[in-house]
Amino acid sequence: MSSARLLQLLSLLQTRRDWPGAELADRLGVATRTVRRDVERLRELGYPVHATQGAAGYRLGAGASLPPLLLDDDEAVAVAVGLRTATAGSVAGIEESSLRALTKLEQVLPSRLRHRVNTLNLATVRVGGAPGPAVNADTLMAIADACRRHERLRFDYTSPRGGGTTRSVEPHSLVSFGRHWYLVAWDTDRDDWRTFRVDRLTPRVPTGPRFTPRPPPEGDVARYLSHQLSSRTWPFQASVRLHESAEAIAERIWPGMGTVEAVDDHTCLLHVGADTPSALVWMITSVDAGFTLVSGPPELADAFRAQAARCLNAIKAMDR
Repeated sequence: MSSARLLQLLSLLQTRRDWPGAELADRLGVATRTVRRDVERLRELGYPVHATQGAAGYRLGAGASLPPLLLDDDEAVAVAVGLRTATAGSVAGIEESSLRALTKLEQVLPSRLRHRVNTLNLATVRVGGAPGPAVNADTLMAIADACRRHERLRFDYTSPRGGGTTRSVEPHSLVSFGRHWYLVAWDTDRDDWRTFRVDRLTPRVPTGPRFTPRPPPEGDVARYLSHQLSSRTWPFQASVRLHESAEAIAERIWPGMGTVEAVDDHTCLLHVGADTPSALVWMITSVDAGFTLVSGPPELADAFRAQAARCLNAIKAMDR
């Protein structure tokens, strides 16, 4: 029996609900009796392949237990790399499970695939700042389940300033952004959209009544969260008119840096936020475009002057 054909059969069964046996045989280039034997082999491996009524056919059902995985080369490498990344991820409690799963997978990988995975791992250097706070896997699953079921979620929340509140929301989406996990939800008490750091919340059970999902804020939760993080949560905020189009600027704006608002074909507005005025100066000038300051804190003008003086002083010796 060809393992490659078995993998192809399983892939076909996963692409649609029902498959006539004759069509499967045609796709695989074998006789229908061979298809029957291959189906029996899949059943022996734990895959629930059911016979359909009417024309002799097959349907892949949901299993009660996890059968052996059949992966092609690229899928196996992708899973191994993902598991290795998860061993140092931001979700608490899955590091050991990820390592166990990775060990089991690498034991059954063909030597050529183990070589690819190990080559990638040995050639990779992970660099970055300190990892963000780890979130509890059970908390993530509780939120995700409430999002899927469209059930209200109540939780205890600790604000950045240390105060604690109990919130009731209609959860929309979980977003992994930078070093943190966020919940985007409709706050029923404040009658508006809000974002919450998942590491700062503790769900209460049971969940509340079901609700009808609302359209995502700003049409896209990722865009909404980026705008929230870049403009509404920082102590210092500014807007500048960039002397280039929004389309030309878009690739120079990283997620969470700020939001760009088109003005016309030649200019756009950039809205940014930061912890200090000097950080605002760095962010604005890093875009590498001519600009005019539209609004900002009084300290921002002094920060621009100080940066300009440092740049001029740096080249004085070269001008002599």
